[in-house]
This record gives sequence, structure tokens and C-alpha cells, in this order.
Amino acid sequence: MKNTLRAILATTITTATTVTAFISTSAAADGKVLNLYSSRHYQTDEALYTNFEKATGIKINRIEAPEDPLLERMKNEGARSPADVLITVDMGRLLKAQEAGLFQPIKSSALDKHIPAELRAPDGSWYGFSVRARPIIYAKAKLNPTELPDYESLTDPKWKGKICVRSSSSPYNISMLSSIIAAHGPLKAEEWARGIVANMARAPKGGDTDQIKAVAAGECDIAISNTYYFARLLKSDKAENKALVAKLGVIFPNQNGANGRGTHINISGAGVAKYAPNKANAIKFLEYLATPEAQSYFANGNNEYPVVGKASNRELDAIGSFKRDPLKMDMVGKNYAAAAQIFDRVGWK
Repeated sequence: MKNTLRAILATTITTATTVTAFISTSAAADGKVLNLYSSRHYQTDEALYTNFEKATGIKINRIEAPEDPLLERMKNEGARSPADVLITVDMGRLLKAQEAGLFQPIKSSALDKHIPAELRAPDGSWYGFSVRARPIIYAKAKLNPTELPDYESLTDPKWKGKICVRSSSSPYNISMLSSIIAAHGPLKAEEWARGIVANMARAPKGGDTDQIKAVAAGECDIAISNTYYFARLLKSDKAENKALVAKLGVIFPNQNGANGRGTHINISGAGVAKYAPNKANAIKFLEYLATPEAQSYFANGNNEYPVVGKASNRELDAIGSFKRDPLKMDMVGKNYAAAAQIFDRVGWK
């Protein structure tokens, strides 16, 4: 059996044959195996997993798929599931897995010591291992960054026809609106979302990189994007990307003043599966993810901010430091349904 199993999974059944194949390796026979369900789609994570295998002798069997099919698979497998660890991106997806009963709480003094309380479940069901911030990207030739001190200022009518942003179905936007609900309540949050819709340069389309490129191309003056997308462009050796980022600046909003709660962040995290057949190995893997070495893979591999220590990443350093919103991640996740309803009401497509 190959060490890495990749599949694009349907949202329906998982057969007993699949389960048997997953656990019938020689490594499983001596307990040196970890069955990892992952929705992280970054090739740079290969080094992260390989290093764990070399350090522990525990072989990782990995199944990769989008988040919803992966969660559905675990539900269908039930107590037969071979999954030891689920790792995914976005707080809402972690909470969705927790509410579906797919995680089991664990106790780990190492994780409690290294992972800040706001970035982990109170009962140890999941832990955040990397951070991505969602700042404002702007055209340096078009505006002064002091004009956009916070997310709230994006709704000023002077920005009508100036903002590019991806669709409301993006979990990154749902999380951002969730944090605004936590800060101001649902009524003010709906006013904010309505103001963004009124200021859009075009209907939402594409991913965060598309929004950044649209600003550079003059299609809009302002975009909202996760930091790691901008860092990728900074890291690129392509002349066109160098020319693109030269036109742009990054604003970390909500650093000071009445709305100085800090820039919104989201996490990538993981938890031990409810029926993990290799629970001890699963906990060992989560504790490994909190080590400085593993954290450096998150920072340098996918340009994410580590939750332990400081990133040694030239591009992230170039973007600048910032104060982050200290809101507990589980509170962000709990506002997801309200955020989705607001997006529907205001016509944020």
C-alpha cells in the first residue's frame, strides 16, 4: 500500500473494503501508523508529514478531499472509521466537525502550553496550528492607507464602485462577517455587509488572488484577501507578479481607535477523530504540529503565521506585523449561520 492515499471522495458511502485496505499495512501491525484525513491541499505540506515520519517511525496514510465530502465520509463510516486525525482549514469547518461528533476531546499539557486558549477548543476537541490574517489590499497610486483604518471604513460611500471581493460562499468571508457580528451585533453587521455590496466594483467572482490582481489591473482600488495569497505573489520570481505587487499595499485594519480590536484572523487546525484506532499516535502528531520545526513548515511552506513563535518568512516580514483580533475562534464559528443569512439578505452573491 502506498504511503500516501489520494482520492476525490463522493459525499456518500465508504465501503468496508476501503476500511480494511486502510488498516492492513505492515506498519499498522506494530502500531506505527497514523490515518490522516486532510482537506489541506498544499503540496508544501509533504515536508511537514515526511519529517514526522522520520522523527517518529510512524507512517502516515493520508486521504485528501474537500472538506464537506471528507466530513460526510467520516459520518458514514461511523465507528468503523479508520481516521485518527482530521486536519482542515477554517474555523467554521472545525466547528462543523465538532458539532457532528467527529472529534473526541483530548488532554495534552504540551498542546495547552503552546496553543493559545483562543485558538483551541475549550474541551480539547480541536487545536489551531496556523493563522491566516485577512487584511485590506489597496492600489498605492489611488488612495492613502490612512483612509482605511478599519473594516468599518470600507462602507464609506466614497468607495462606491471601488471594492473587489470574493463571493459570500467563501468560508473566509463568512468567518470575517462572523467576527463583525461578535464585535457589533447582527444588526450592525448587516449594515456593514450591505455597505460592502453597495461599494462593489463588480459582482464577486474568483478567489483571493483574483481580487488582488483586479486591483493591480485597475478594475478596483480595494480588495480583501488572506495574507498568504499576497505572500505567494511576493515570493514569485515571475516578472509580471513582481510588477503586480509593486503597485499594491497592505493595510492591517482595526489596529487603533474605537474599532481597534485587531485584524480578523482564521486558522487551520486539527483534532483527534472520535473513533481513532491509533489515538496515542494521533495525539503525538498533534503535539508535533505545535513544535517549532513543524511550525516553520506552516510559515515557510504556505506562508501562514505560526501559532508558536515568530514566522521566519521574508515575505510575511515584508507585509508587516499587526495586532490580531483576540476573539475566541469557537465564537467565530458559532456566528456562521447568522453570517450566511446576512449575506443572503443583503444580496452579497
